[in-house]
Amino acid sequence: MGPTTARCGGVVRVPPFGALRRARAVIRWKTRRVTESSGAAGLRCLVTGASGYIGGRLVPALLEAGHRVRAFARTPQKLRDHPWADRVEVVKGDVFDAASVRVAMRDIDVAYYLVHALGSGPGFEARDREAARIFGEQARAAGVGRIVYLGGLTPAGVPERELSPHLRSRAEVGRVLLDCGVPTAVLRAAVVIGSGSASFEILRYLTERLPVMITPSWVRTSIQPIAVRDVLRYLVGCVRLPAEVNRTFDIGGPEVMTYRDMMQRYAKVAGLPHRVILPVPVLTPGLSSLWIGLVTPVPPSIARPLAESLRHEVICHEHDIDGYAPAPPGGTIGFDQALRLALQRIKDARVDTRWSSAAVPGAPSDPLLTDPDWSGGSLYRDERELTVPVTPDALWRVIEGIGGENGWYSFPLAWAVRGWLDRIVGGVGLRRGRRDAQRLRVGDSLDFWRVEEIVPGTLLRLRAEMRLPGPAWLELSVDRDEQGRTVYRQRALFHPHGLLGHAYWWSVWPFHSAVFGGMARNITAAARTVPQHHSA
Repeated sequence: MGPTTARCGGVVRVPPFGALRRARAVIRWKTRRVTESSGAAGLRCLVTGASGYIGGRLVPALLEAGHRVRAFARTPQKLRDHPWADRVEVVKGDVFDAASVRVAMRDIDVAYYLVHALGSGPGFEARDREAARIFGEQARAAGVGRIVYLGGLTPAGVPERELSPHLRSRAEVGRVLLDCGVPTAVLRAAVVIGSGSASFEILRYLTERLPVMITPSWVRTSIQPIAVRDVLRYLVGCVRLPAEVNRTFDIGGPEVMTYRDMMQRYAKVAGLPHRVILPVPVLTPGLSSLWIGLVTPVPPSIARPLAESLRHEVICHEHDIDGYAPAPPGGTIGFDQALRLALQRIKDARVDTRWSSAAVPGAPSDPLLTDPDWSGGSLYRDERELTVPVTPDALWRVIEGIGGENGWYSFPLAWAVRGWLDRIVGGVGLRRGRRDAQRLRVGDSLDFWRVEEIVPGTLLRLRAEMRLPGPAWLELSVDRDEQGRTVYRQRALFHPHGLLGHAYWWSVWPFHSAVFGGMARNITAAARTVPQHHSA
C-alpha cells in the first residue's frame, strides 16, 4: 500500500515515489515528442553494447529510421571499422561506472540497454543487477524519456527461483529498469535466429555435424523462435511507444515448435538428410553445455546458460507489441525463411555481427603497451623477419586472410591441440573462425584471438583470448627495407603473470621454431602464389 496523507479529515492517496518519477518523465517525454513532430531530426538514441551481436545491428537500423545514435563502449576502437562508425557519436565508458554512464545519458531521448554478464562466471547475477541499477538511476537523473531492454522470455507459472540463473537474471534486470522511474519497455525473446547468433550457431553446428544425436530431454521443450530482423524491427519501433507505456512485451515469430523440430527443419532447409535424434533424460545442463562445446564453436561458459534456459517452455503469452510496432504486410518472418536468410548471408560473407563480437568475459582487455621498454614488467618475445620477393599487397592479402578456414600456416596439429586444451579448461578454443573470409576489422574474433589493431596493408595485431597465465599478442606486419624489398615481420609477445606465467613460456619455448618459425615461412611462401599487382 502506498503512502497516505490526511486532508480535511479524509484520506487522500499519494502515488508511490516511483510513479511520481515516471509521471515527470512522461511529461518530459511528451514535450520532446512535440518538438520532434514539429520538424526536428529523429530522436537521440543511446545504444549500449554497440559492439555486440544485437547492438551492432541495431545502430544502423536506428540510423536508417532517421534517428541519431550515440554508441556507448568500453573500447571505442572496436567500433572504428564498422561501416556506420562515421555517422554516430561514440562515448567511452562502462555500465559499472556511474560517472561515464552519466556523461553518455546527456540529451538522450531513448536509451537501449543491451548488455549482460552471460558466461562471466559466478556472481554474474549481482553484476547484472548493479549495472541495471546504475543505468536506471543515471537515465532518470538525465531526464531520459525511455529505456528499452532486450531480455529473455520466461515461462508462465514458474516461480522465479526455479528459473535458470540466466533467465532469472534477465527477469531481475527488467524489473530493476521498470522500477527506476523512467518509462521502460522490456522485450522478452526466446531463441533468436540470425546469421552469427549464438542460438543459430548451436543449431547449425549440431545439425550439420551430427547425423545421429543422443540429446538432452530439453529438445522436446516448446520454443517460439524469432528472426533477428523482427527483433530489430521491434527494438526500433519502441522509440515511438507512448510515454505512459512501462511494461514487458513478449516477442516471437509466428511458430511454436520443439528444439527437435528446429533441428529437423534446419536439416531440410540446408539440404541435409533427415537427422536421427534420440533424447535421453540423463544429460544435465552441465553435460549438455560440454556436449555443445565439443561440437559447436560456442564455449561451455555461454552454452550452459542457453541450455539451462531451455528446461522450461518459452512461448509468447501476449503479442501486444504488434499494436505499437505493427508487422509488415507479410507478417513476422517464419522459421524456415529466417534460416534461409541466415544461411544466405553466411554464403555471401555478409555476416555483420556474431555472438563472439562482444569480448569474452574475463579475457584481458588492456591494449598492448607501446613503450618499447615495457614498464609493466617482463615481456617475452619471439620475433621473426623475412624478405619476400612479392609486392606488399600480395603479402598483406595472405596476412589479412589468416585463421578460420585458411588456418595458421604452421603445424596444424599443434594449433588443433592448443585449441582442444583451451576448450577443456573452459576457453573459447580454435573454432570461432572468422566473421568475414577476406576482411578483418578491429574487435573481430578470429579463432581464439581478437583483432586489437589493424592498419590495412601494414599491421595486424591480435590479442589472445585463450586461457593463459598472462596476456599475449601476435603481430604480423608488412614493411619495406632500404632496397625497397618487401619485408615480413612477426612478433609473438607474452606478459607472464606470476611464476606460472614464466613456467608456461619456457614450457612452450622449444616448440616456437616449429610453430612461429613455420608460420613465418609458410605465410611468405603463400604470398608468392598470390597474383602480383605492381603500382605504376
